[in-house]
Amino acid sequence: MRKPLPPRLRADSPAMAAEIRTTARGHGDVATAGRTDSFLGLLAIDFQGIYQVYIAAITERLTMLRFALSLLAAPYAATVALVTARVVPPGAITSWHRFPGYLFGLMVAFGILAVPPYMRMIEAHITHARTARALNNFRLLYTRELREEFIAIRWAPNLPVDPRYPEQFGVLSWPGITAVVLAVLEAASVAVGVVGLARVAPSPVLISVLIVTFALLLFALYYIRANSSRRRKQPDNPFGFPTVET
Repeated sequence: MRKPLPPRLRADSPAMAAEIRTTARGHGDVATAGRTDSFLGLLAIDFQGIYQVYIAAITERLTMLRFALSLLAAPYAATVALVTARVVPPGAITSWHRFPGYLFGLMVAFGILAVPPYMRMIEAHITHARTARALNNFRLLYTRELREEFIAIRWAPNLPVDPRYPEQFGVLSWPGITAVVLAVLEAASVAVGVVGLARVAPSPVLISVLIVTFALLLFALYYIRANSSRRRKQPDNPFGFPTVET
């Protein structure tokens, strides 16, 4: 015997309206889940891009540092080669007035040539610090969202979650100390070369004043460049997102 069919729901019945709402809610959950997965994929791609910039900035900073040091060492390598080849008498390098003038010129030239790598090292440091803050911001994002889960498993990130760290200009940080030392080395090369070309008596006070002057000039370039990003025109922010990095 055939079973009776269930009664058809009328379009205007409360039961039909409830069923429509349930179905729509289910489709909405699926759509929301799909959008969430898409957003997470975009965040992962963005994170990978930022990390690649971070690695490239570290590599460029170290490359420029080595290049600048190689330029500063070139006059001394040339002096050793000339003495070894007996082009310059060994006794000439022990006397200030007998030291060849073209070697003093090499010290000035290579000291000036080392300035562009110095500036590129500063640019790489600024990029490195900016991307490090972006990575900290990503870490803050998932730490904030998964805080309860982290507490439950007794785990915490062992890297910074402060999007304001590291600072653009930090004299006592290792990049800042590197910039100061490199500025002093370049200033010393230029100062000694200028005094030697002028055939002036090598007074310690005169050389020290020149070194300090040139070093302060290079360090001023580092200070201005590192802090100028705060006074630059910021990118458009049409959605009003809060600016969390310095």
